[in-house]
Amino acid sequence: MSTAQGAKGARARARIEVTAAIKDEARGQLAAEGAAKLSLRAVARELGMASSALYRYFPSRDDLLTALIIDAYNSLGEAAEAAETAGDATAGETAGAGHVRRWTVVCEAVRAWALAHPHEYALIYGSPVPGYTAPDDTIPAAARVAHVFMGIVRDAHQRPGLAKPPLPAELRPEAQRMAADFAPDLPPETVAAFVAAWAELFGLIGFELFGQFNRVVEDRETFFRHAAERLAHGVGLVFP
Repeated sequence: MSTAQGAKGARARARIEVTAAIKDEARGQLAAEGAAKLSLRAVARELGMASSALYRYFPSRDDLLTALIIDAYNSLGEAAEAAETAGDATAGETAGAGHVRRWTVVCEAVRAWALAHPHEYALIYGSPVPGYTAPDDTIPAAARVAHVFMGIVRDAHQRPGLAKPPLPAELRPEAQRMAADFAPDLPPETVAAFVAAWAELFGLIGFELFGQFNRVVEDRETFFRHAAERLAHGVGLVFP
């Protein structure tokens, strides 16, 4: 390796390390102050950097927020994918039983990730950050969890394990549009039910994480597992 190549490699490693330190400090700010108060100057000050130096890594607060959002979505996506793989390996062979098991395991993994990363969860599924609009760069990472759940539904659709949920006539045009946009290989009834289940899942997690279940639900793990199974039923996954 030439001296020039070695220097280039060292600079690349240093940039990776500094970028990671910036994001770690920013996550600390999220926990302490919330996303709306994230400040590049404050991050630079805590790291002992000049603001001008930090701007070479993240030109604006929005660039830093986007990086944190992508990291959070990818971390959640990895947790969901790992859980689905494990759930697939342990699922039963009875028609529908394995699909429900896989669905429930992934739901539980999403909840566990949220409880372990409450501030990152709030960043991606909480109140919008004033003045910030997420760019298209965030879409692939944001879609990872949905792809895991949709994969389970598609697998059930190809085997005896998916029933068509009821669909009111007045909702059919919208369900057909959603199916054409998101999952043309699935029945409109299933796609409409899936979107509803998706919203309900994160509503359940948000209620727990942000305190709305206080003095309402005590055994939250058992309650959540039951609710996740009901969501699977709503999507049309057949119970054992």
